[in-house]
Amino acid sequence: MANEGDGASAVPSVPNFTRDEELHALRQMLLIRRFEEKAGQLYGMGVVAGFCHLYIGQEAVVVGAKMAAREGDEFTTSYRDHGHMLASGMDPRGVMAELAGKRGGYSKGKGGSMHMFSREKNFFGGHGIVGAPAPIGAGIALANAYRGDGKASLTFFGEGAANQGQVYETFNMAALWKLPVLFIVENNHYAMGTSLTRAAAQTDFAMRGAAFGIPGHQVDGMDVRAVRAATAEALEWCRSGKGPYLLEAQTYRYRGHSMSDPAKYRSKEEVQKMREEHDPIEQVRLRLLADGVNEDELKKIDANVRKIVADAADFAMGDKEPDPSELYTDVLA
Repeated sequence: MANEGDGASAVPSVPNFTRDEELHALRQMLLIRRFEEKAGQLYGMGVVAGFCHLYIGQEAVVVGAKMAAREGDEFTTSYRDHGHMLASGMDPRGVMAELAGKRGGYSKGKGGSMHMFSREKNFFGGHGIVGAPAPIGAGIALANAYRGDGKASLTFFGEGAANQGQVYETFNMAALWKLPVLFIVENNHYAMGTSLTRAAAQTDFAMRGAAFGIPGHQVDGMDVRAVRAATAEALEWCRSGKGPYLLEAQTYRYRGHSMSDPAKYRSKEEVQKMREEHDPIEQVRLRLLADGVNEDELKKIDANVRKIVADAADFAMGDKEPDPSELYTDVLA
């Protein structure tokens, strides 16, 4: 499944997690899953307005990447961003409040789903412009290179965005300047509503950096262990001064592109098959059960996660809307 670029060693076989690592991955992915389910409910209730793109099904990509990253590494992503925020350690209360447009949100209720940031957690957005995470993430890597601080920039975008011109301009500069940036293409196969086979002449996105000498690999984005292993090797490459690296995580979203998308471009049977055979959370749960972890303990973890998410929803619904004076803040730097 892996494709090697110039100078890159093969991605290692998927290593087993320790029990603690499995439990950590389970908690993080469950937090994202339950948060997104609740966000979808609040959208239906009118609490969340505007655009809302759910990450359900893709949780293993960002959780695996975060497990491989070091403290201080920066994350930048597109508008399907709630999972990246939570994996970065952002407070679910602040994320949900921002979705609801409340003053306790990370952008003071002015950004909504697609425009949230946390300098404290090294999360640089959340960007509504398709393809924008690539140049922004490379710019952060340029700053890291100037400082010589050993940090790497991880920048996520979808396979649809991988067809944008600014992505290739960024590949060129990142390779030319040997920037410590890891580009992660989250290939969920449908961009907005068009199958990648109808929109991309080259559907092996790991090869997209080859013209610039950027090594690339495909990885099973539904297996958190595989993502962690591939990301660790990629980050080692980036930190060693060799320049950027490209990962294609083959994943799948269970919901539509956004909450307004009925997803009629694919069959219910296709989605159900992915859920039954490749669900990232269920894979971890089954491995833990096989390792002797009690079913009741796993139910307790899920119950605790649901409590955190319910608290975040209550906070968001009870929080106040921004004061009108906020219209005039953060307008100019």
